[in-house]
Amino acid sequence: MGSGSIRRSAGALFRGVLSAPGAKPGTFSDVPTTFCASTASTDPSAATTATTALASGAAGNAGRTARNGFPVRTVAALAASGLLATPLLAGTAYADPKTPAPPRKMSQIGGDRLGTPGVQVAPRPGAPKLPGPDALTARSWIVSDAASGKVLAAKNPHWKLAPASTLKMLFADTVMPKFPKNQKYTVKPTDLAGMGAGSSLVGIKENLTYTVHDLWLGVFLRSGNDAVHTLSAMNGGTEATVAEMQKHAKELNANDTHVVTPDGYDAPGQVSSAYDLSLFARSGLHNADFREYCSTASAQFPGDKGKDGKRATFGIQNTNRLLSGDYDIKPYPGIAGVKNGSTTNAGSTFTGVAQRGDRKLLVTVMNPEKKEHNEAYKEAAKLLDWGFAAADKVEPVGRLVGPRSEDDGTGAAKGGKNGHGNTQAALNSTDSSAGAWTALGITGGALVLLGVVAMAVHRRWPLPELVRGRRPRK
Repeated sequence: MGSGSIRRSAGALFRGVLSAPGAKPGTFSDVPTTFCASTASTDPSAATTATTALASGAAGNAGRTARNGFPVRTVAALAASGLLATPLLAGTAYADPKTPAPPRKMSQIGGDRLGTPGVQVAPRPGAPKLPGPDALTARSWIVSDAASGKVLAAKNPHWKLAPASTLKMLFADTVMPKFPKNQKYTVKPTDLAGMGAGSSLVGIKENLTYTVHDLWLGVFLRSGNDAVHTLSAMNGGTEATVAEMQKHAKELNANDTHVVTPDGYDAPGQVSSAYDLSLFARSGLHNADFREYCSTASAQFPGDKGKDGKRATFGIQNTNRLLSGDYDIKPYPGIAGVKNGSTTNAGSTFTGVAQRGDRKLLVTVMNPEKKEHNEAYKEAAKLLDWGFAAADKVEPVGRLVGPRSEDDGTGAAKGGKNGHGNTQAALNSTDSSAGAWTALGITGGALVLLGVVAMAVHRRWPLPELVRGRRPRK
């Protein structure tokens, strides 16, 4: 299998593989991640921070402690007093008092209810019951229709939290259109400087040449910060790339996001939200290359040169467990990406997209309080199951807005037309030029590799099709 080639076989690539016991300080046994113990709170008194401080936005770090040397998944969150939200609108709203309280006032982009603390859901008669707080322990989550943008249910979706490597979706959506996938680049030693200690790596080596295709596989499959820094160097450097990412976030109406690093490594002030991460995924999924990389289960990556001058390759697997599977979780039916992450400050984060029939759902989960193995994926799967069952039986509690050039975030798009109406009109269109979605290495998914699409198609709404139910090719 050649450099960068993609394994198309389906199934759980990690089934039967146990987590490494007795992880040493600064190491992680779950997924490629970053570890920045110096930025995590080690003061147990943080758990007793005044409620007013929690409400003002200090909740992101209050009540959390991570002792140096402990793997992320074993770091237990200290309990802090929560603020119980009073339901202000029709439907259900509640907050788990065990978690740090979200700010009382959050962004209302996408709808007033999305700025209200607690769970927001508006079931019609006969709607399935949303899993309760014991099953959904994440501090923030959102499940939405990827095509129409309708938000089916959410919990604190505008809470500004550390995003971890899910921020790489914004990096990809910003930088990917700039470089053709067959472009080659020789890595300079300076390109790999400045990465945080303990960064997740794919194995980029200085003075060796890689294609852009190789680098993006490293970003999505292994969450490689070395691949991110190499692509950032190609893009004019880290500082320039961060500035472009921030500008692009603003264009996407992702106002909860403040970018400090292009790779999502913990940094003071770096935040995003479940709502914004869903916007990044929804935008990126319009790009055929983005869909290819985020849905690839495994691939071959270029290694060192041998004595004969030929490059060796080694296998890499996608650490999105709903895509690749693990010993305690199966690949989710119809899954096609998008990105996972885990850091000390962020806990576990995950954004995923899946399709059943004509329905495409997006889910984002941020920092489950339950610290069990693969918990973020398990809670995401529960939300997807509920969403597919409830999609036609609930009233939307908000919507994912379009880019600023098309949508001002209030429901009125440019030109005075209703933004939702424009999206719905696109949904009713018979234009198929947006192409098919890609699902690589997924049981029951289509295995269609698409070529580079024109920039005019890149932002076309609605989202292209994900799967047609064809069996994967051997």
